[in-house]
This record gives sequence, C-alpha cells and structure tokens, in this order.
Amino acid sequence: MIDVKKPSFITVSQLNYYVKSLLDGDTNLRYVFVSGEISNLTDHYSSGHIYLSLKDEKSTVKAVMFSYSAKNLKFKPQNGMKVIVRGKVTLYEATGQYQLYIEDMQPDGVGALTLQFEQLKERLEKEGLFDKKHKKPIPQFPKIISVITSPTGAALQDIKNILTRRWPFSEVRVTPVLVQGDSAPEMLTAAVKKVDAEGECDVIIIGRGGGSMEDLWAFNSEDLARAIFDCKIPVVSAVGHEIDFTICDFVSDMRAPTPSAAAEIVTPDRFQQMDLLMRQRQYLEALSDNFLQKYETELLHFSDTLEKLNPTYGFNEKVREFERMSEIFTLAGEKYISEKERSLSELKHRLFAINPTDVLSRGYSVTTKNGKTVYSVKELSSGDSIKITLSDGSLSATVD
Repeated sequence: MIDVKKPSFITVSQLNYYVKSLLDGDTNLRYVFVSGEISNLTDHYSSGHIYLSLKDEKSTVKAVMFSYSAKNLKFKPQNGMKVIVRGKVTLYEATGQYQLYIEDMQPDGVGALTLQFEQLKERLEKEGLFDKKHKKPIPQFPKIISVITSPTGAALQDIKNILTRRWPFSEVRVTPVLVQGDSAPEMLTAAVKKVDAEGECDVIIIGRGGGSMEDLWAFNSEDLARAIFDCKIPVVSAVGHEIDFTICDFVSDMRAPTPSAAAEIVTPDRFQQMDLLMRQRQYLEALSDNFLQKYETELLHFSDTLEKLNPTYGFNEKVREFERMSEIFTLAGEKYISEKERSLSELKHRLFAINPTDVLSRGYSVTTKNGKTVYSVKELSSGDSIKITLSDGSLSATVD
C-alpha cells in the first residue's frame, strides 16, 4: 500500500495498480447493473471479444465483453441499441482506463430472444432465403413422406392419423429428433441433411407442437434455416400453433399453421379423388361416345365417297343396269313370243280351215291336166288324160 501522508514519488504502474486495487476491493463495483446506449462497437470475430462504450445523455464509459461471455448472447449488439448489462468495474492498468467488464447483456425494452429472432430474420431475408422464387411445389400424390419431429410428441400421432385417413397409400418415414434444448438445433439440421442426401422421399414435414418462444427456439437456428434452403426436397414447416412463427416457417417451401394442417397440405383426400375420378370417367365416356359417333358418321360418308370413286363402281353399276335391262328385255321377249304364238295359233286355225286336204276329206277332189288345175269342163276334151286327186290318194283317168 502507498502511504499518502509521506510525500514521495510513485510510478505510473504503481498508481494504476493502486487505483485498480481500490476499484476491485469495492464490493459495490463487483456486481453492478448498468443501462445505456451502445456506441463505438468493435466486434473482434477472430478472438470473439466485443469492445464498446455505454453512454447516456451526459457520460460515457468504456466496456468489454470477453469471448467466454459473448458466446452466450442471444442477439447481436449494434450501435444505438439500448441495453442493460451486468458486470464489474475495474481498471485496465496498461492504459489507466477504468472500464466495465460485461458478463451478461440484455436488450432494454425487448427480449433477447425476440431481438435475436428479428435480427436473424432480417439478415436471411436480405440474403433471399425467403424469396418465393425459391419455393418448391408440394407434390400432389407423394409416395414417401418424411416426418422430422419428436417420436414421443403428440404432433407425430396427429400427423400419422391424418395421413392414414386422407391418403393411406403413402409410406411415412419418421426421423426422430429432439425438438427442444441445446442439442435440438443440431439434430434438426442433421436430420434435414440426412433425408435430403438419401433422396428417397417426396416431401418433408418438420415441426412440433405448440409452446413458448423458448420451447420453439430450436427452429430459429440459422444452420437449420440454411439446411432447409439447400434441401432439394420440398419442406413443409409445422411448428407450434397458428400464431407461432419461426425462421423455419419463413425459409420452408410452405408453412402449415399446425402439424395436423401440414398432414392435410401434403396429401390429397382419397374420397375427393375417387369422386373426381368417377366424374372424369363419366366425362371421358361421354366424350368417347360423341367422338365415336361423329367419326362413325364421317367414316360412312367417306366410305360411300370412296366407293363411288372406286374404278369398279361404274362397272358394277353398269352390270346392275345391264341386268335390269336384260330382265326387261327377257320379259319383253317372252311377252312378244307369247303374243306371236297366240297369233300363230290363230293363223294355224285359219289355215287349217282352208287346207285343201281338209276340203278333199269332205268329198271334194282336184282335177289336173298336164299338171294344171282344171277349173271348168270347157277346158277338157274327149280323150284328154287327167289326174284326179282325192283326200286319200290320186288316180288317172281319160275323158270320155
């Protein structure tokens, strides 16, 4: 200790050491809470130490937060931010600067988790992780559905029940993880990467039931957000209740208000699909009938046209015409012959009526002289040789 009553000279180091010992020995300065606004912030990323000043309307005090304390921060300190810090007051001997060694820091007026959430959300949004252009469509008929959640939570049972009721044709694969606690973010991130690397499922549901912001904090992990963004498989976020929002919700391809809603989003309703198929079948049958009827009519028309264009069509038509004419001619010939036969028969009867033989049979005879018919006795003289023809023969005679 320095005797201040006896005049003497001391070194700067001794002075600083003495002042430091006074500050360190004051129990009131070992555990203090100080409120102020951050300024002159310097974040040494290599060492993890944070150097800053705290100020109010009248004064400023230097402060430092070493890496072992800074790593526990739930938000990122920024200039102009009002905070409440806990720490101790001491003196840095090398510069003779008294300063505040900060062990804990909380935002003044807003929770640390809320601030950290808003800061991460703003940063990822600026990077484009939430852009709609990156959102992948959810498949309509998934064959394999991956569910990343707690194996003991009620959320898993709700998801399974709805998937089984709505679309039992899908296979449900559960990847069990912790959804709360310090190791939960790492497990969730690893599960997303594992399912994506396997590349077997069609869609991923990730989430848990409701809870406080602290309970849902694992789904605000930056590593998890980037894993979901890089995932080639569509991801549906189902964290908490409808009023709960996490970073996982914003970066996923679709957000479901509840785990049950997520199960409905990724699957169609089998009864609605059956009804739709029946209506489509009826529509297709009607369309098919109309199509066939229309083209059957056109086919008959084309067939008739082709038939008329067929080279044999005219020939066949001529053959049919010839057959008709032949039939007409035949009938006409038969009619003509019948009429002629009738006329001939009548003529025959008339000829028979004047037949000389028939006349002779009635007692008449024909007399000829020198082959000429004798019509009068004046043509004969006594001694002429004549021939008399009767019905059954002839005889020679001499005129007496």
